[in-house]
Amino acid sequence: MSGRNTDAHAAAMQELLDVIDALLGPGGCPWDQEQTPESMCDYLVEEAFELIDGIRRGDRNEAKEELGDVFFILLFIATLYERARGFTLTDSLRHSAAKMIRRHPHVFDDTTFGSIQELWDNWERTKRKENEGSDRKRVFDSLPAGLPPLLKAYRINSKAARNNFTWKADQDVQIQLESEWREWQEAMAEDDQEAAEREFGDYLFTLVELGRRKGIKANAALDFANQKFLRRFAAMEELAEMRGLTFSDLDLDAMNTLWDEVKTQD
Repeated sequence: MSGRNTDAHAAAMQELLDVIDALLGPGGCPWDQEQTPESMCDYLVEEAFELIDGIRRGDRNEAKEELGDVFFILLFIATLYERARGFTLTDSLRHSAAKMIRRHPHVFDDTTFGSIQELWDNWERTKRKENEGSDRKRVFDSLPAGLPPLLKAYRINSKAARNNFTWKADQDVQIQLESEWREWQEAMAEDDQEAAEREFGDYLFTLVELGRRKGIKANAALDFANQKFLRRFAAMEELAEMRGLTFSDLDLDAMNTLWDEVKTQD
């Protein structure tokens, strides 16, 4: 067992559940009482993104706050289902625990695996067995339709690889990437916008797989690049202001000079 203070965790969760019961009960909040699991989906996505932002920026205080907000939304949705006699929070948590135990026989049983690939092969077999008799019979049936495209590309490549449908070597992926690049260039040279968009998508899809093989998650990598650009751009604006310059009046050469300065300080 871990050294976690389970009593404190249980008490804190119960406190949050009591808050939710008060919001939804007599004399509670009219807005909260109008909500449904479906109406809460966008709020869940928003809070999850705020949590991710705090984590990736290394801001522990924000991560702590946003993690609590995510828990609140999850418990709120669970309470709505329980009140509609759909299922209880206990049902959901126990289902998840049982599923994780089944999928980790090397931890909770005497099973041993000779490699990570064997572990993933067993994971996929277990999932297929769990889905017997359900609508999720095929490899990608469990892939959420609403995933952002870059994240979805990573998950598609990952699941395909777990099912042994991928290039044999990294060099093969690099060759394919070069081929996709040439096809994109050809489409642009022919001024075919529709074909160029398709070929650009193929290039990105293959690039995501090459990154995956190198231990890089494309969605996270691009987010870090976005944050770096925004951080440097803000520093560039601040530097211009410190020098009494109106940023919007600067030409590209002047902006590039400021950009090169802030890059050395980043």
